[in-house]
Amino acid sequence: MTMRLLSASLAVLALSACASLPEPAPAPVAVRIIALNDFHGALLPATQETRFAGQNGPQSALLGGAARLGATIARLRAEQPDSLVVAAGDLIGASPVISQQFLDEPAIAALSLAGLDVASVGNHEFDRGIAELRRMQDGGCEAYTSRKPCALEPFAGASFRYLAGNITDADGATLFPGTALREVGGAKIGFIGLTLKDTPQLVSSSAIAGYSFGDEAEAANRLAAGLKAEGADAVVLLIHEGAQVDPTLNVSGCPGLSGAIVPILERLDPAIGLVVSGHTHQAYSCKVGGRTLTSAGRYGGFVTQIDMAIDPASDTVLSLSAHNVPVTQEAGEDPAIAALVARYVAASEAIAERPVGSWQLVEGGDETCLDSPADRLVADAQLAATRDLEGGPADIAFLNSGGVRTDLPPGASGTMTYGDALAMQPFANSVLVVEMPGSAIKAVLEEQFCEAADGTVATCHSALLPSQGFAYSFDRSQPAGERIVSVTLNGKPLDPAKTYRVAINNFLAEGGDGFATFTRFSVIDDAGIDVDALETWLAPGASIPPCGRIRDLSRQP
Repeated sequence: MTMRLLSASLAVLALSACASLPEPAPAPVAVRIIALNDFHGALLPATQETRFAGQNGPQSALLGGAARLGATIARLRAEQPDSLVVAAGDLIGASPVISQQFLDEPAIAALSLAGLDVASVGNHEFDRGIAELRRMQDGGCEAYTSRKPCALEPFAGASFRYLAGNITDADGATLFPGTALREVGGAKIGFIGLTLKDTPQLVSSSAIAGYSFGDEAEAANRLAAGLKAEGADAVVLLIHEGAQVDPTLNVSGCPGLSGAIVPILERLDPAIGLVVSGHTHQAYSCKVGGRTLTSAGRYGGFVTQIDMAIDPASDTVLSLSAHNVPVTQEAGEDPAIAALVARYVAASEAIAERPVGSWQLVEGGDETCLDSPADRLVADAQLAATRDLEGGPADIAFLNSGGVRTDLPPGASGTMTYGDALAMQPFANSVLVVEMPGSAIKAVLEEQFCEAADGTVATCHSALLPSQGFAYSFDRSQPAGERIVSVTLNGKPLDPAKTYRVAINNFLAEGGDGFATFTRFSVIDDAGIDVDALETWLAPGASIPPCGRIRDLSRQP
């Protein structure tokens, strides 16, 4: 009896001792984030090699392609199953014909098949308006544009979640949720999605009517506090704003880092340890002020591999490394995405390959010219589109440099297909006519320039590209308002008091790219859609004059 009591007492003591031992701390969690940005509906691989700064020096490769992108993501996930795929905006809009002709439905479908989980919106998500953007998220075949939705197959919408934390309506409600919390491998990762506050200067005002775009850092810090309160172990900012680096495409590093993202980084809460950026189409990855900044270039040419070790017990990121992974043919192809792309290639082939005309480049110009052959071709096409208007032709056509999306292929001449023309002019903007005095034309040319905090003067968002017969020169060293040195039309100085008929697209007419002066003048005529104007101009064969319409005198010694 005594022995049984003793044994029972020892057992109780042993259980008590076990109960008093502290619980073992959870092991650190390894999580991989795979990031991309500025996909722009680039379903097919590039046809020309891209040069970039690799780990061991300069490299060249044929980059991109949605099926290869999907295969690259799949490989990175196989290496680390506890992974999430994220994006920093401009997944659609300004797309090649294979996607653009079908309202970017195949781009959304391809990224969904690739496993994209969350994405911030970019400015190009608004190209077709908010109702159409909501359809991209939710699916369906309701028509919000002149082009037919679901033209090839039903559209299910995005399987990933768009985030838009700094876009609010009059009541303060966000267009899409501002944050998303995802649990992976035992760790909670909080994501904030933002776009650049200057989006209203980059899209038509009618496309974003009723919504305001707030300060990026203020929104990020407010939303980060909410995510930490929800138990996030790490906070990641997905922001469609970015940096300038030199060279522009890098596997790692941020050489010569500058640009709009830098002052935003300086104002961020320390809780935000990773910033996935975009918008500038450049590829970089580095530490800035204790946090990691990344961007994966454009068109699915790279993805960023970001590996984190997280301690959930202390809500601490123990380590974080990142680099860009080129998307090349060696990756193979995701079969489901390849089949999707093949369907849309077949559907768009007849549209894309239809020849619309030809071009012939007249050589000339010098190193002070800033207008490219593609710029001159499109500007002249839009001027020509006004020839038969009832109110008379325009005297000048202007377009924003951001509206010319591709260059002419190398060579002195060539045939252009409808796919080429649509790639060059993908927005389906209207060519409109306004009347304005010469003094206002000079004022709008002055609006191209912005002064940075360090005193350097650069182009704000876009340069103004003129049609044949119009020329201007500028000097960045001059004071604001006096940087346009000379302006001529058909070889004569522009008359400040004379009224001129000016052709511009609807984006500029609404003050796009910061050209507010255009909004002071009412539209008096409509010359049709920009890509139609380009096709009409090319049909008989277009001659592209030598450069010389824009000259930078500040480059001269």
